[in-house]
Amino acid sequence: MAQTSNGDRVFYGVNYSLLTIFTLLCILPFVHIIAISLSSYRAVVSGEVGLWPVDFTLTAYRNLIREGTIFQALRNTVWVTVVGVVLSMTATTLAAYPLSKKRLNGRPILLWLVIFTMLFNGGLIPTFIVMRTYGLINRYWVLWLLGLASGFNIFIMKTFFQEIPDSLEESAWMDGAQDFTILLRIVLPLSMPVIATLTLFYAVGTWNSYMNVLIYIQDPSRYTLMLRLRQMVNQVNDAMLSAESTEGTEGAQLLDNLITPESIRSAAIIVATVPILIIYPFLQRYFVKGVMLGSLKG
Repeated sequence: MAQTSNGDRVFYGVNYSLLTIFTLLCILPFVHIIAISLSSYRAVVSGEVGLWPVDFTLTAYRNLIREGTIFQALRNTVWVTVVGVVLSMTATTLAAYPLSKKRLNGRPILLWLVIFTMLFNGGLIPTFIVMRTYGLINRYWVLWLLGLASGFNIFIMKTFFQEIPDSLEESAWMDGAQDFTILLRIVLPLSMPVIATLTLFYAVGTWNSYMNVLIYIQDPSRYTLMLRLRQMVNQVNDAMLSAESTEGTEGAQLLDNLITPESIRSAAIIVATVPILIIYPFLQRYFVKGVMLGSLKG
């Protein structure tokens, strides 16, 4: 067995040290947020909270679930995310597969049009007018259509499809298979890494979507999780300002019963992040492979 040289030891030591530092830089802020969400009003205001909760309390989480609307918003978000990912992956696949074939007539023009959408868009006001004209305001279809396909993701999937050997499809052609059969029976089963990667991209983007919901969804019963959490943070801010403006013992009692905006914001971050953290480990083994294979060549 070959011995490790001094240079190798230094190299591995530096690498492991840098990776450890980078890991801590990613994890410690999240741990701090968890600690804030579980600490009392006094501890947060006085700045005593570090990486461990001070005066442990679940008040922030009870405040989030007290009205019950958080669960409705969570159901709305799950529905929007699941349907949105299915539609986005379908549209991306149906666009990427023909674009990966050089025999496609007008392929350079179509590729240029996809690139064009990555650089320019119609603008917020024209888009709003179009959606209102078609009666899509306050309907989830407006969210699904606006996020239907990403030019970047189409290129990733197109490049991945180009890596699949042509001999597999030629054999299927000789056996009488058509394009849809080849796509469903041969190409997609071989494309699980890129499918998992883009599914994660679309799922995270849809789950965290805030601005489109704020602009196009006006019915509070149809709000998604991000918009509802933002409302609750604003409510805590307003309640805190009201308590601070109240003089005497009554104001002090109100402040004692409050939670800080930092606590409710931290609890909201945890509630919004945990579902994605639960899903990610199941897709992680495909993630790196999908991105790397999908970016080898254009």
